[in-house]
Amino acid sequence: MDWTPLLQVALLGAAVAAVPLTWWHLRASGGSPAARLRALAVLTAFLTFDLIAFGAFTRLTDSGLGCPDWPGCYGQASPVGARAHIAVEQAARPTGPVTHGKAWVEMIHRYLAAGVGVLCVVLCFQNWRQRASGVGRPGLATLTLGWVILQGAFGALTVTMKLFPAIVTLHLLFGIGLLLLLVLQAEALQPRPLQASAALRTGLWVLLVLVVLQVSLGGWVSTNYAVLACDEFPSCRAGSLWPDADFAGGFTLWRELGTDGRGGLLSFAALIAIHLAHRVGAFAVLAGLIWAGLRLRREGLTRPAAWLWGLAAWQFLSGLSNVVLGWPLVAALAHTSGAAALLAVLVSLLARLHAGQRIR
Repeated sequence: MDWTPLLQVALLGAAVAAVPLTWWHLRASGGSPAARLRALAVLTAFLTFDLIAFGAFTRLTDSGLGCPDWPGCYGQASPVGARAHIAVEQAARPTGPVTHGKAWVEMIHRYLAAGVGVLCVVLCFQNWRQRASGVGRPGLATLTLGWVILQGAFGALTVTMKLFPAIVTLHLLFGIGLLLLLVLQAEALQPRPLQASAALRTGLWVLLVLVVLQVSLGGWVSTNYAVLACDEFPSCRAGSLWPDADFAGGFTLWRELGTDGRGGLLSFAALIAIHLAHRVGAFAVLAGLIWAGLRLRREGLTRPAAWLWGLAAWQFLSGLSNVVLGWPLVAALAHTSGAAALLAVLVSLLARLHAGQRIR
């Protein structure tokens, strides 16, 4: 195996990470060790959120195979070195999947991912460094580092398995999982305790599970290009709330993109089934968020309630825009980003409630 492209991409990732690390070093230099570690965790979480959004942009612009090998582009560290190969592919198929523009989108995504990986390495090192003082959280930091390595492996599989839907969906979920681990690190380093009733805490855990399932369904909709299988609201298609749907075909998980897993093409009824499942899940999550906001307000936690209600409105409107406006790029990006933000807020809230329960 030629390790040169991997090393070159890693070096470019280090260059990307150098900018936020320099900013962190200058801004947090006067703080306590816990404050410095938390600032680095928050910074890494913010850049991971940006990476998730850019990953969605890569997928939505059909740039996922802009460079059809990994980690480089036709064995090169950037599309500049691969321009001859890209030109041949673009001449044969002008709209892709390989074009000069899509190759740059795909490689920028990889550079950003490598940069986040470097930040996770630094965060892990800093946590182990502060272990003796009792400030660091080395176990959680090590788990996060292992997680980002696994996420990188799924990124490689996304390309080498030619956008296999199950792999692409897992790649999205592992990216969001990385964000949540970083949120947990930030909350563990400097707890901000809140207190609430046992019933509310239990309800929020149930809501978290529902949102994870709904985000998984959303990823399945996107990776199977089933967004416009229903192009009306509140009906699905041709005035029907529930047209013919093939749930068995739609939720055959291990199959190539566009196929039914039995040697044939995925039917339109299967795409409708995928969309309908996500739509039903959306109403369940929306009801849960309304309930959670009401309970939070009743117990005096008005700010978390506002966050949950605001993100619920954001998700409803961006999801509706995808359907009625024909899946515009801005709405699709807003919907994916909103899902990641909603999970981050829920995990942060549950961590703060757990801290409050410990000191009660």
